[in-house]
Amino acid sequence: QVQLVESGGGLVQPGGSLRLSCAASGSIARFSIMGWYRQVPGKQRDLVATISRGSMTNYGDSVKGRFTISRNNTKNTVYLQINSLKPEDTAVYYCHARDYLDYWGQGTQVTVSS
Repeated sequence: QVQLVESGGGLVQPGGSLRLSCAASGSIARFSIMGWYRQVPGKQRDLVATISRGSMTNYGDSVKGRFTISRNNTKNTVYLQINSLKPEDTAVYYCHARDYLDYWGQGTQVTVSS
C-alpha cells in the first residue's frame, strides 16, 4: 500500500515562501513520475509541477519561475519550493505519484493572505 504524506503548508503573506514535502512510504524509484497538483473549492485539480524518474521537470504556466520541484531518492521525498507567493496560489496542494496506478496524498493547505 503506497502512502504519500504531504507537509509544509500554512498561512503565508504575499511574496513569501514555503517548502512543501511529500514523503512516500517506500522507494520513490518505483514511480515513473511524481508531482504536485492544487485545487480550490469548486474547481478542477490543476497541474503545478512534475518530476520524472530521471529528474526531468515540467511546470504549470502560472508557476513557472516561482516554483521548483525536486526529489531526494535517499529520503523518498519530493519537494516543492514555492517563492513569490500570490493570493491566487491559495489552494490545497496534493502530491501525486504514478507507477502502474495513480496515488494521491491527502493534501496540504496553502493560504496566501496579508
